[in-house]
Formats: sequence, C-alpha cells, structure tokens
Amino acid sequence: MSTFAPWKIVHIELSEDIPELTAEPKYQGIYAVFWWCGVPLGDLEILAAQLPMPATQLANLIVQTITPVVGDRLLDYGFKAPLPVISQNPSRDTPVDFQALMALQQPLKQLHQSCSQPVSTSISVIVCTRNRPEQLARCLRSLQNLSQRPEQILVVDNAPADDATRQVVAQMPGIQYVLEPHPGLSVARNTGIRHSIGDIIAFTDDDTIVNPDWSIRLQQGFENPKVQAVTGLMLPAVLETEAQWIFHKSSGGPSWGYRALTFDTQFFEKTKHQGVPVWLIGAGANMAFRRKAFEIFGYFDERLGAGASGCSEDSEFWYRILAEGWLCRYEPTSVIFHYHRSDLDNFKHQMYQYMRGHVTALLVQFANYKHWGNLYRLFIALPKYYARRLLQDMKRGFQPKHSSVLAEIAGCVSGVKFYIDHVKILA
Repeated sequence: MSTFAPWKIVHIELSEDIPELTAEPKYQGIYAVFWWCGVPLGDLEILAAQLPMPATQLANLIVQTITPVVGDRLLDYGFKAPLPVISQNPSRDTPVDFQALMALQQPLKQLHQSCSQPVSTSISVIVCTRNRPEQLARCLRSLQNLSQRPEQILVVDNAPADDATRQVVAQMPGIQYVLEPHPGLSVARNTGIRHSIGDIIAFTDDDTIVNPDWSIRLQQGFENPKVQAVTGLMLPAVLETEAQWIFHKSSGGPSWGYRALTFDTQFFEKTKHQGVPVWLIGAGANMAFRRKAFEIFGYFDERLGAGASGCSEDSEFWYRILAEGWLCRYEPTSVIFHYHRSDLDNFKHQMYQYMRGHVTALLVQFANYKHWGNLYRLFIALPKYYARRLLQDMKRGFQPKHSSVLAEIAGCVSGVKFYIDHVKILA
C-alpha cells in the first residue's frame, strides 16, 4: 500500500501581503509558487514539518528564491541562466553583481514593466483533441479568459466517430471547429496550421489550462526576428497522486525553470556530437511558431507524435530550426497548468510513448542531417543511462510498480522497431 500523501499547491502574489503558511493533515507539504503581477518568479517545496511558517520567515525564503530571476530579467550580466549542458559563455559566466541588483530602484516594479511591452503580431491558438470533452471544455474556458483574446481559437477534432467534441465547441462562441479524420497528433496540428490565420501559431493541449497572459507572453518572445519558436513554463495543476508527483519531479520540477533562455547555434554545435538535447527547449503543450517557420522548415513530421511514433514531433521541429541556424526561445512568463497522469499505469505508458517517440526522432534527425550525435545518444548514451538507472533501482530494492524504467527501455526498443517498420519505409 502506498504511503504517498498529496502536495498542496499554493500560488502567492507578492504584490499583496505575504501569508503565514499552516499545515493541513491531508498534505505532506506545500508547493508554493511566487508571482509578481502575473509574472512567475520561482517556487519552493515546504514540508509539513516546516509548518506553520510565519510570513517573515517565508519572506526571507522568497527573497532567496526570486533574486536570480529578477536579476536575470533586469541586468545584462551576472544573473543570466546558463543554457543546459553548456557552461562556457561570457555573457552567462560573468560573476554575480549583487551591488548592481541592490542599486535598482523598485526592481519588482521594473520587472513588471519589462514584461509589459505591447505586441504587434496576430496569434492563432490551436488545441488538438481526441475523445476528451470534459478536459477540452476546461481548457477552452481558460482560453476564453485570456487577457487579450487571440485572433482565432481553433479546435481540431481527431475523433471522427464521436460527436462529443463538436458539441463542446458549439456551446462556446468564438471558437472554430475543424474535423480531422486521419489519426495522429502531427496530422491534427498540421490541419490546424492550414486553417490558421495568425502571424504566430500557438499550441496547447486539452489537458491544460492557460494563465490569462499566456498568449501575450508567447508573442513577446518573438521580439528577436531570428526566433522561430517560443515555448513557456509548465506548472502542475494538481499534485494529488504519486504518479503526478513522479512526473513533476522527473521533468525537473516546473519545466524548465523561471529564467528565460535562448537556444542558439552555440547550443546546437556544442552538443551535436552527443545528440542535441532539443527536448530541453520546452513542452509541446506550450509552444508557438512564426507562420513563416512552416514555410521555411515544412510541417510537423506526421510519422512522429501521439497516434504514430508516440512523441517528439515538437522537439524534432525545434531540431530543424536550430540546424538551419535560427533560434528557439524559452519564455517562462508564458504559463500553462498541466494535469499530469493521475495513476502509475498511465504514467508508465506515457513514459513508454515518450521514449518510443524520442528514439524514432533520433533516427529521423540522423536521416535528415547525418549528425552522428543522434546515433551516439541512441546506441551509447541511452544504454549507459538506463544501466545506471537499473543499478540504482536494484540497490534501493527494485519496485516495478513505482518505477517507469522498464517501460522506458521497452519504449526505446519499440522506437527502433517503429522506425524500421514505418519511418524508413515511408521516407
């Protein structure tokens, strides 16, 4: 019997009074997320044993937590987040200058102003869905509450035999419905692109809700004309089950931190020999592209993604962008809340699909560009990684019920088979 207890998610707006945190019997702790006027600045895991926590103590922890993010936004040097797996970059390796940060007048007010620049581009939002009307309705309600309504909200229905999705959309004015009878997430996304009208094309999933400023923040991420793709921060909507907590922790906590990152040619070239970790760029549930990106690089590879290989149609597209010398931007002020899989069996199936799609994408990327690092990751790095995982699990007393490692390994093997059976034949 599992001894897991849920975590309570608490969102704290720092422009208001900081609360005292109290313990509740049901929860093993508080997952606190800190905001300033709608801008996310960091989070903390506070165990029940640390509670109650007075506001003064919490305030001290908040300052320590948000200081790197505030410095990253307001100062050109010293606080810049390093790109994953890259350590040498002059603009990021400059020593931290706390005096410069302390000299700022009303830094949080400046932070809000820096994140409030107007946008000049139009945006279409696409939600692809299949047989999940309740989740879709929840997602669409959040899209209707965006602080600035997009030019277009488009639902692509990938379940032709079921009318439930059409009925949900019919009850929500201003949302466009498109039926795509051919299965596959990439197929549905490409259909959405063809029906879109915006200069920017954004995607979210039906198992999310979006923050009110979500689409505006994505648009702001395209300030640099070389940026072709922007991703955003994914926070958990709930952490009620063990599966949701494991997914949250295995994705590195909130996906991918609170400091903005630009993935550039340096990132690509320095990691190409070992397989460029494009999956670090973001989440497909929170991403946007310039319309012209699909003219330059083509559409999503319909051999990849849910309903086909299983995953990685998003990261394979980011790979193309970087390989051709353009930029991808991670903009954490653009926030979605994701409902992770609630039970362990579904979580392990999800990880199986992730790894099957990932391996298939590695082989597709090698076929497209002949970058040998993709094969290095597949045949050397991944086997070493899973050998370590298995050894660690065995030392702790291997519990298949609570580990996804066997499902992930099976997914890797299945990815090679999928490529041989489908992708290579259809290429």
